Amino acid sequence: MVFSKLVKIILLVVVVLVLAIISYFFAGSAPVAEKITWGVDFSQMQAEALKLDWKKTYLAILEDLGAKHIKLHTQWDFVEGNKGDFYFKDIDWQIAQAQKHGADIIYVVGMKTGRWPECHIPSWATGLSKQEQQDYILKYIEKVVNRYKNSNAIKYWQVENEPFFKFGECPWYDREFLNKEVALVKSLDFSKPVIISDSGEQSFWINASKSGDLIGSTLYRKLWFGINDKIGFYVKIPLPSVFYWRRAQLINYFFDKEIIGVELQAEPWAYKPFFLVSLKEQEKTMNLTQFRNNLQYAKNTGFSKFYFWGVEWWFWMKEIQGRPEIWNEAKKMF
Repeated sequence: MVFSKLVKIILLVVVVLVLAIISYFFAGSAPVAEKITWGVDFSQMQAEALKLDWKKTYLAILEDLGAKHIKLHTQWDFVEGNKGDFYFKDIDWQIAQAQKHGADIIYVVGMKTGRWPECHIPSWATGLSKQEQQDYILKYIEKVVNRYKNSNAIKYWQVENEPFFKFGECPWYDREFLNKEVALVKSLDFSKPVIISDSGEQSFWINASKSGDLIGSTLYRKLWFGINDKIGFYVKIPLPSVFYWRRAQLINYFFDKEIIGVELQAEPWAYKPFFLVSLKEQEKTMNLTQFRNNLQYAKNTGFSKFYFWGVEWWFWMKEIQGRPEIWNEAKKMF
């Protein structure tokens, strides 16, 4: 009898705690951010995958769109396609153009730097042991940071992309190694803050807060959820915008860290690369109405800075598909 009462009391406490947590994270609203700093994520490789002139695309972002804040996704396999042979010409040009146009950069460096397959390992390094891969990654990071640490255009280093979110074709995830990467970057360039990004939908950002000076959050609203290679469905993320604000307040209170939006969904997410599906299929997860909805949702999180994920798609829609609506809508933000 006593045991039965104890179980009931424990269950009651659990229910109360769950209801309190739900109430805290899902009830109410955040202060709407009226003045937001908007930026864009840019990947040369994504522009090339869309068969765009990547230099023309980049200049259009700076000159026509008017973006002044760029998160630059680079790839280890592109820069060091051959062991010890580093190719920086294209990145040099991107940084120089940003500086020329008065734009600043978040430079993403490491093995997992965004865009599928997420982890960009050179072919010569795929057969190496984990320890050997890590040794070469550190050498690569050292080369990058030493080359660009004196650039006035680079304002932040981002070490890896969502290193705690197990998504993509990656050989391993290693928190201890991430700390080594961050320590190396800081030892080479102590003047710039380090961003660690994490999932906005599947994380409370605690691990990221232990490693970075700032936390970068993703924000996705509609996507394809694949159960396996053949089965899946489209889903709308059911989280209210205040969920982001509440978590940010906790992180700020316990870790004194700022949260910024580094990957705001502004392109389609389909069951395969979006440029391989029809425009009608693409519009199931991104169109002008959804773009506007995502903008308002972002404002409702209370965050003061966001980087759009999908600027290459906007330009592709404008230049290749004759559909400039989202590009023109985005121009208003900049």
